[in-house]
Amino acid sequence: AARAEMPPVSVVAVSAHLVDTRTYRANVLFDNICRSCRRRGVHPPASSRPRQRVKLSVSVMALSEVTSPDPSDRAAVRDYVLGGPLIDQLSISRENATDDVVDRWTSVAARLCDQLSMELASLDPAQASRVYRYYLPVYLCCLARLEAHRSVSAPGVACPPLVVGLSAPQGCGKTTLVAQLTRLLDADGVRAASVSIDDVYLTGAEQEELANKNPTNPLLRFRGNAGSHDVELGVRTIESLKALNAKPGSTTAVPRYDKTMRGGRGDRAPRDTWPTHTAPLHLVMLEGWMLGFSPVGDEAARDAGPHLLAVDRALRRGGYDRLHLAVDAWVVVRVERIEWVREWRLE
Repeated sequence: AARAEMPPVSVVAVSAHLVDTRTYRANVLFDNICRSCRRRGVHPPASSRPRQRVKLSVSVMALSEVTSPDPSDRAAVRDYVLGGPLIDQLSISRENATDDVVDRWTSVAARLCDQLSMELASLDPAQASRVYRYYLPVYLCCLARLEAHRSVSAPGVACPPLVVGLSAPQGCGKTTLVAQLTRLLDADGVRAASVSIDDVYLTGAEQEELANKNPTNPLLRFRGNAGSHDVELGVRTIESLKALNAKPGSTTAVPRYDKTMRGGRGDRAPRDTWPTHTAPLHLVMLEGWMLGFSPVGDEAARDAGPHLLAVDRALRRGGYDRLHLAVDAWVVVRVERIEWVREWRLE
């Protein structure tokens, strides 16, 4: 489990430096966002495309040199958004960025600021980048991918919800991103559900049993690594959500994990507290720090550290691949320096 590799789905990787998360943690500094999102009509249907990984590089941006746009100035908003490292992957050119499109961007930015308790007219550079160059493009990506998903749905058959996987290191703001996106989508009439891999951790009793079976392995003593999840519960949940639209009147409950239980060691929340979803459901956001990870094999795992062997084997044999294959599109956030994760975890 020494690397993060996505399943063999069509993705686009974009290199970018957005913000300094050491000073503003909620703004994810990342140099790689992967997602299988292109505007409708740019690619043929997924079933007719070869599965491949495409990587595009974007030059580093120095945010300290970029002034936040005046939201009342369409030209300024247009230049700012189009100057970001992600928007071009949505096939939005300057010619496509009409006044109506820019007004839509500004409207979405205003709603995001309301949700985040920010003032649109007085964003600092880090906040402006977060809103206009990070959240907005990912939001537009989800809408474009959903449109493409619907376009290839069989006529007369209930279209299952699109499942978007968000993989990002601990503490970098993925839960916040998912919460803000689902609020935006719901307001637009796109009914969305959120699922976290954290919510399918083993129960407290099961985690204690795992720790007792591996008394010398600190990586399995507590929740977090591969092997500490009820993957079958996660798979059943995603499959049930994907089948929801074909079963009018049916309901799916999404598990929740309470990290405050058992004195902070955590336990699965009571079932009557789990949120429920009914049809129609249009989009599911599945997030997790190790979502999409692939096993590296015994030799590589052992070389990386003696305790990683059991984790890697759990990743290989524990059914995680079934969870990953349920994902239709990916958003992957990679921090510039991995040591920042430790700093965030200690905050």
